[in-house]
Amino acid sequence: MIIDLEKIGEKIKGVRLRQKRTQQQVADECGISKSMLSKIENGQTASAVATLSKISDALQVSLSWLLDDKIDDHLVLQKRSSRRSKVGDEHMGYSYELLANRSQFSGIEPTVVHVTPKNMNKRTETYTHSHDEFIYILEGSIYLLYDGENYYMEKGDSAYFEGAKPHLFVPVNDEEAQVLACFIDRDV
Repeated sequence: MIIDLEKIGEKIKGVRLRQKRTQQQVADECGISKSMLSKIENGQTASAVATLSKISDALQVSLSWLLDDKIDDHLVLQKRSSRRSKVGDEHMGYSYELLANRSQFSGIEPTVVHVTPKNMNKRTETYTHSHDEFIYILEGSIYLLYDGENYYMEKGDSAYFEGAKPHLFVPVNDEEAQVLACFIDRDV
């Protein structure tokens, strides 16, 4: 396998810039010099896999992604047939379909949330997370419990809110609802 140093360097630099980190910050975390990191980013030098592993850890990306010879395209096409249908436990009231696994690069994670009626009558504990959230009701209807208020939403309705505030999707009846949710990291 021939490793394309320029592609690896482009990936490292791209992720570092999206994270708004300097070469010095990443180099210090990896225990290498800033000039070495600069040479790696510019494809001017090969580095040991151990060094690339340290860089991938510092940037919170997988080493396999870094070594993959594909450069990130501006298009992520994910066929339904190759996507895991659902992740999560329907008995807890939610399962998910990840639509484009790019959040570490773009700051947006589009997901279909399946809100299932099973055991939801007992569920009242709300969630919080660090991302903003945009939702669009694809099928069915839900109550959006948000920051102490209850909002009825049906197919075609949308909302944008801060994930740091307590929230929960509750099914309205015995029908599953499908919600397109985009988790948005404002810091990227």
